[in-house]
Amino acid sequence: MLWTRPLTMLQLLALLLASELVRTGFFVAALPLLGPGLGLGPAVIGAMVGAHYLADALGKGPMGLVSERWGLGRVLGLGALLGLLTVLGTRLWPSAWWGVLACALWGLVFGTLWPGLMSVSQALARPGRTARALAVSNLSVAPAILAGVLLVGPLIQGSSRSGWTLLLGAQGLAVLLALGLWRLRLPAPETARPGEPPVPGQAAPQPGWGREWGRVAVLLPAAFAQTLAPGLLVTLLYPLLAHLGLGLRDLAGPGLAAAAAFALSLGLLGRLADQVHPRRALTPGLLLLAAVFALVAVSGGPEVRSRLWVVAPLLGVGYGAFMAGWNGLVARTLPAQHRAAAWGAVMAVESLGYSAGPLLGGAAWQFGGQAGVFGLGAAVFLLTELYYLWPGRGLVHRAGGT
Repeated sequence: MLWTRPLTMLQLLALLLASELVRTGFFVAALPLLGPGLGLGPAVIGAMVGAHYLADALGKGPMGLVSERWGLGRVLGLGALLGLLTVLGTRLWPSAWWGVLACALWGLVFGTLWPGLMSVSQALARPGRTARALAVSNLSVAPAILAGVLLVGPLIQGSSRSGWTLLLGAQGLAVLLALGLWRLRLPAPETARPGEPPVPGQAAPQPGWGREWGRVAVLLPAAFAQTLAPGLLVTLLYPLLAHLGLGLRDLAGPGLAAAAAFALSLGLLGRLADQVHPRRALTPGLLLLAAVFALVAVSGGPEVRSRLWVVAPLLGVGYGAFMAGWNGLVARTLPAQHRAAAWGAVMAVESLGYSAGPLLGGAAWQFGGQAGVFGLGAAVFLLTELYYLWPGRGLVHRAGGT
């Protein structure tokens, strides 16, 4: 087990899964499919979605500070209740102004969930397993997002009542899980990891607000760049498949190979990141991702098709190494006294990278096609690697140890 209090972490992860299933299903499926029948036009729906995700991104840092003062469990409970009121209110009393306001408030408080979960995961991680614990926490939400996209939409198309029932039931479960965590507070830095020996090479905590947040600022350019690269492909999956003459079924086998390679890479290099230094996993991960993107950029359509069984496992290995290294580096760098707020600041910048990715990816596709998109992605990964090596190497040395 990766955590010293597994039941607390499992409850938090269950809350995250239920909440993300509802959020994805509501904004991706329910509003676009059922909103017009409720009198909500495309502009209103767009405003509701945009207000929610913008408030979520901007609120992660400030709401982290709120959760440190008021208690994480109380803020999570408030967020779950706001989600239930938003979904139920949209179903029973649809309104443009009320809907936009409710979605924004929900997004603002929802912004506490991710930083809070990552802070608790870091604090409760067993000695020597921090990078792997954070990587697992970071990736655990994937099934819920997939279910929100692939399950809620078809269910709503078959029966709108069934779709609303699923969303309200899942959000009701989220409320119960959050209420069960009502007294949860972020562990104090001096007691979060009782009996844990010092991490080899980790710098001793430095006093002073400015120095602590200066260490966080070191991470922000790289946080933006490395989420920008995968964000380039968000809206281009089906155009790329059509360009390459591939279908979703053609990706099944290579996708499984990539998943297996990712799990193996995360386990092996995650241990290296925990026991030696996160950069030992981060550096090869970024280089391998840059190489894979560059290989696809210079390959023609038939060549990519024939190389899928090579490219997919390499992508899995690179992404597993990157996830282990990045989460380990962030864990070593963030100030212990304001861990939730610092996680919120980093994740807010990551969200901005994901937001900018589709815009730049669309432009690269229009002007450069496949080569433009993957060439830009390779350049972003390579520039991120150079940032860590120079001048970011010296900065990160001081922030997170050698």
